[in-house]
Amino acid sequence: MKVVLRTPQKETRQLEGPLTVAEMLEELGIDPEGVIVARGSELLTPDARLGDADEVEVIQAISGGGA
Repeated sequence: MKVVLRTPQKETRQLEGPLTVAEMLEELGIDPEGVIVARGSELLTPDARLGDADEVEVIQAISGGGA
């Protein structure tokens, strides 16, 4: 599967499936609490299954301050 990491420097990784989202994040060494994972316009839960043909984005969650 193709994994696009949306960090300050956009990075692409290739992983072998099938994996769950949680397993993919663990393999990449990414804390699941700080990211959102999307397949197209679909937000994925940690138990969602990913296959070799999937392309997903890992987007860092950023919180903003109030006024």
